[in-house]
Amino acid sequence: MGSPDMVTAERLAELRRRMAAIPARGVVPAGRAPSDTELRAEPLPVPSALVELLPEGGLAKGSVVAYSGVTSLLAGLLAAVTGSGGHAVAVGLPRLGLLAAAEMGAHLGRLALIPDPGSDPVEVASVLLDGVDLVVLGLGGLSIPPSRTRVLAARARSKGATLVVTGGAWAGATLRIDARIAGYEGLGRGRGRLRAIHLDVSVSARSTPPRTGRLILCPHNDHVKWHVRQPDTALKATTDVAS
Repeated sequence: MGSPDMVTAERLAELRRRMAAIPARGVVPAGRAPSDTELRAEPLPVPSALVELLPEGGLAKGSVVAYSGVTSLLAGLLAAVTGSGGHAVAVGLPRLGLLAAAEMGAHLGRLALIPDPGSDPVEVASVLLDGVDLVVLGLGGLSIPPSRTRVLAARARSKGATLVVTGGAWAGATLRIDARIAGYEGLGRGRGRLRAIHLDVSVSARSTPPRTGRLILCPHNDHVKWHVRQPDTALKATTDVAS
């Protein structure tokens, strides 16, 4: 086996070859292709229940988003992008399940997983920004120096790709999203079928006041649907519903 540096160099070279095989962002099979300005003006899609919480109604292209909390919403972001025709990669997130993303509508042919990016996941993400619409990067508890975060932010901006970072410290993110489990529906003292998961989501951006909301994931017939909690109609969530 080679040295760690050689292994990393070979891995990056392979990633660059794979990126070259991915169709360029915005390429369509027929008709007029949208201009770069049009492509960047339209944000990346997100689960419908999240739209009202985001300043632009989606993830701004060329931006860096800091995410914390449960992986359910990360899977939803990947599903929304790939399900609408985009390409996405999840890096350094070995516990992110393809099944969950598929149940939310992900197109698995447009979604790649790199559970073990090696000792420098940031460099791997930098390469991936060349060819995909969304890179979700798990930092594994690392604190990334501002000198590197600025470089990645500039690269994402120049490529028109969106970078979502989680599981570590990242300064200077354009947007911050936090999602926590608030309760469940349908579980009762070890019995019963899970009907819904409630998530409390908070969003903060540089130029707008913080926003909070309750999102609900509802499994149904091998699919997972997202809903916004309506105070006048939603059932009360609880972590232990008596049967």
